Amino acid sequence: MKGKILAAMSGGVDSSASAVLLLEQGYDVAGVTMALYDQGDIGKTTRSCCSVDDIADARSVCHRLGIEHYVFNMGAAFHREVIARFISGYACGLTPNPCIDCNRYIKFDALLKRAGDIGCEKIATGHYARIVYDEALGRYLLKTAADDHKDQTYFLYSMTQEQLSRVLFPLGGLTKQETRRLAEKAGLTNAHKADSQDICFVPDGDYAGFIRRATEKDPEPGDFLDTDGNVLGQHRGLVHYTVGQRKGLGFAFPEPRYVCKKDAENNTITIGKSEYLFANRLLAGDCNWIAVEKLEAPMRVRAKIRYGQKAQPATLIPHENGTVVEFDEPQRAISPGQATVWYDGDTVVGGGTIIRAL
Repeated sequence: MKGKILAAMSGGVDSSASAVLLLEQGYDVAGVTMALYDQGDIGKTTRSCCSVDDIADARSVCHRLGIEHYVFNMGAAFHREVIARFISGYACGLTPNPCIDCNRYIKFDALLKRAGDIGCEKIATGHYARIVYDEALGRYLLKTAADDHKDQTYFLYSMTQEQLSRVLFPLGGLTKQETRRLAEKAGLTNAHKADSQDICFVPDGDYAGFIRRATEKDPEPGDFLDTDGNVLGQHRGLVHYTVGQRKGLGFAFPEPRYVCKKDAENNTITIGKSEYLFANRLLAGDCNWIAVEKLEAPMRVRAKIRYGQKAQPATLIPHENGTVVEFDEPQRAISPGQATVWYDGDTVVGGGTIIRAL
């Protein structure tokens, strides 16, 4: 039998099917579910991950497969590294991505460390992505999944070489339909369970309400400005708005207006016509490189500025404060705080956090 693998089990069909595949491949598998937050604080939902019901589903799957099931309490780390960063980001006028932080600080950091404590050198998750080792480069490469519609490499760009060497993505070569069929064949009760859709700790999608409850403070109102700097009225607090937002501004104009900029220092929001949302350059910081050691010269790539976007032709340019991404065509609603991820064919070159549009 191959070595012992700790399979992260969220209670969903993807992680469950991953465990099935690992067993078929001859691994000694143990399942683990991470308890990340107090369910009483957020309420329960069937469309977010890691709820009390999800832990029960994961335990049931492990029993069905005849493998051990652990529950690791990682609430403190999750609050510190994910929830606190989410709240702080919004307070600074950013649009953070907590799923990326969860992968970076919890799944592929804290969980990997805990795995070693119980004798597991590697972990596996239900992400749709592939990891290969390139002997010529001497590097582990992160590659897109076989199912383009489910590819999750956008959320995984921060993985290090050490992490890539200790992680398995069993579903990387499958489509979602094949995954469900695999779970169904194995007799798993969650074979047709709905996918998670929301940020797990904000199941109702009301980010402003969550931040207000968590901080016990009401967002501070400020000025709405037009693109010439004229005051148009009062906004309800930066956390209520995102770049590109049109509805809920409280104004009536002859033509549509959108949130174009959030200025946390001055607590202002600039709104303008659609053309003000477009820019063809951005600056990214906190960059992580996977396919190369570092960026030493301009590089042609295809780049994303949000998960659901098709990667766009662009050039990466080294910058003293990070990396400049110059797109061939202007991009709409570049949002500071979101990730920009860069691809060479099916290989993830790297990625970073958007600092600002240029």
